[in-house]
Amino acid sequence: MRFTDILATRIHFEDRGSGPALLLVHGHPFDHTMWQPQIDRFSLTHRVIAPDLRGYGITPLGAETEVTGLGDFAEDLIDLLDDLEIDDCVVAGLSMGGQIAMELVRRHPERVRGLVLADTFPAAETEGGRKTRNAMADRLLREGMRGYADEVLDRMVAPYNTHAAPHVHRMMCATDPVAAAAALRGRAERPDYRETLAAVTVPALVVVGRDDTYTPVADAEEMHALLPHSTLTVIERAAHLPNLERPEEFDAALDAFLRSLVRPR
Repeated sequence: MRFTDILATRIHFEDRGSGPALLLVHGHPFDHTMWQPQIDRFSLTHRVIAPDLRGYGITPLGAETEVTGLGDFAEDLIDLLDDLEIDDCVVAGLSMGGQIAMELVRRHPERVRGLVLADTFPAAETEGGRKTRNAMADRLLREGMRGYADEVLDRMVAPYNTHAAPHVHRMMCATDPVAAAAALRGRAERPDYRETLAAVTVPALVVVGRDDTYTPVADAEEMHALLPHSTLTVIERAAHLPNLERPEEFDAALDAFLRSLVRPR
């Protein structure tokens, strides 16, 4: 792991391999090791950058805040790319990481040469959803992460994918509840990204687990329809984390996408 100091915090990240840059953005409430199979596989052909987002993994939350917006995460990533002197990259995000990727391409389209959106959705939060996220934030501050992790594990990872469950449960339990609560409050206020997706000019890959109940196949189909140049892959026998539940199938889809990109000279 390396680290770089930005205005808000000290970001810890893995930087492995050489070649075209691939930025992997983890979801909530995980850390960069959520992408371990992809780091191992794609660092053979790409320069893979996998950070712990602000407040997750070993990256501290930094200045005390009650809300961490998706824009905060996106600007942290731009600061990281600047520090590494990476002009553009393929950005891949899963769940909250996918929404951060959408925010990044909305703000800085020139930095994205390919977009991968996995098990995520573009719509703004509903009023009911805002109340639910804020209530969950309050609960995490009161109780910590363990009870939540126990409750949602079978939705994050399908019950039949027992090989992935221990790692996912450990990541969730290790997350700082203050940071998790701040991120939940930020996501409650997110914008609608559907117009952003319709304006994306670079190639995109949309991936979803067939049995994902958080972001079902219908959400992936909507994003695929909005993105002008996209491919949709549905991973069978996977729920919300197909990259860990079915890494071979996920990696095959990502590999085909990366091979289809031709970097301008």
